[in-house]
Amino acid sequence: MTRRPAPTGEYAVGTMTYTVYDDRDEVLAPGTKRSIPARVYYPVDKASIQGMNKLRYMSPEMAKALKKYMHAPINYEKSEAAGENFSECYENAPKVADNRFPLIMFSHGLGSYREANSFLCIELASHGYVVISVGHPYDGICTELDDGTKVEFSKECSKRQYEPFWPGVFSILKLTKTKGTDRELAEKFDVLQKKYCKFINSRIDEWVKDTLSALKYAKENLADIIDFECGVGVSGHSLGGATAYMLCLENDEFVCGANIDGALFGNNMGKTQNRPFVQISCQANRNAETRAFIDHSAPVIGAVFQKMQHLGFSDMKHLIPVKAIVGALDADVMHENICKLHLELFDTYLKKNKDHPEVQGNEFIQIKQYQPDVQ
Repeated sequence: MTRRPAPTGEYAVGTMTYTVYDDRDEVLAPGTKRSIPARVYYPVDKASIQGMNKLRYMSPEMAKALKKYMHAPINYEKSEAAGENFSECYENAPKVADNRFPLIMFSHGLGSYREANSFLCIELASHGYVVISVGHPYDGICTELDDGTKVEFSKECSKRQYEPFWPGVFSILKLTKTKGTDRELAEKFDVLQKKYCKFINSRIDEWVKDTLSALKYAKENLADIIDFECGVGVSGHSLGGATAYMLCLENDEFVCGANIDGALFGNNMGKTQNRPFVQISCQANRNAETRAFIDHSAPVIGAVFQKMQHLGFSDMKHLIPVKAIVGALDADVMHENICKLHLELFDTYLKKNKDHPEVQGNEFIQIKQYQPDVQ
């Protein structure tokens, strides 16, 4: 566990956590209430972290879950002994006095974990953003609450991704090979998700509520470091990316968003996306993500990464050396390009220091800019 990109922004990065104990009934654990853990990454002066220890990257429980569910070859004891189990951020580092920063909300994917995209979150924070990464209990492989509770992945989530499972899997795989216009593919995906993915669609609704609960806490407790007058940006990986799309579609507080290779589950067809959006895909999954390119009144950027696999759009790209799992694209190249796409989006629409995102394709990424198709 030695490869981790160093943040490139003008700030060092502090981090802290909070847990919202909501009044919603927990659907996946009847008789309990929903809990939403969040990790905050925030800019700090580089001089202020002198002598501080970096945050531990993962707990023993998380390392075990990563081995079980993601097949990550992590030797927790060895990495601890070698001093390699750390993140490029500092727990409870002193906040920048009298300075507030724009906010980005982030969600991990189904069967992932709160810190799964920490390299991206840390990079964004180093460039002057507060990033709140929201955990989704029972939907993640291991969710850690502030009271010490560890919530394991719900078997119901793994069993009910498609119902019935194999016909659903085969239908989605067939879609990835189908040719058609963006609208035709989006309509085919919508038919499939309504037939086979009712459970996953219901999780989108819960994740939207999770994000809004975490945002409400931030408004009440973190106004000293967050500039809410900018609006809120949002991003996410996989199902978290579909959640980001839905938040931009239905909540006026969110001014722009990005979806990192998330099939666009959710009740979104026939609605108009009024927020600027970036849709990031690997070639294999693009046909399940074309909803982002139709029925929008704001600019949309499509970015298709070459030689990538779905899981590689997370920290696992640096932690798992198996190309069949994370893709053959170099990990540092992936990280540099995905961070640039996010920074161009948020610098333009949150900080408003650019007229438009300055993104161009290269040998690693195909870029297409979609102008609004709805007035």
